[in-house]
Amino acid sequence: MAAEYLSTAIAGGSIEEFLTALRYVTAAHGGIGVLAEITQLNRQSLYKMLSDQGNPTLVNLMAVLKSVRLTLTVKPIESDAA
Repeated sequence: MAAEYLSTAIAGGSIEEFLTALRYVTAAHGGIGVLAEITQLNRQSLYKMLSDQGNPTLVNLMAVLKSVRLTLTVKPIESDAA
């Protein structure tokens, strides 16, 4: 369910919406404290990174996703032309 939720959030093209969804997913997996322990990232940095104005590096984003047992997948953009 979390993977589908995050995929839907990012499909809309809004980084803020994706980060909000990621905050909810991490909260469901124990919260920032647990996430900080698993990822070895600073708690305050995680709060900032997952805020609406956050701008996580790819390395940190991958660490957060891995901590909630998810990964990042890339796929081609579907065109409207047939």
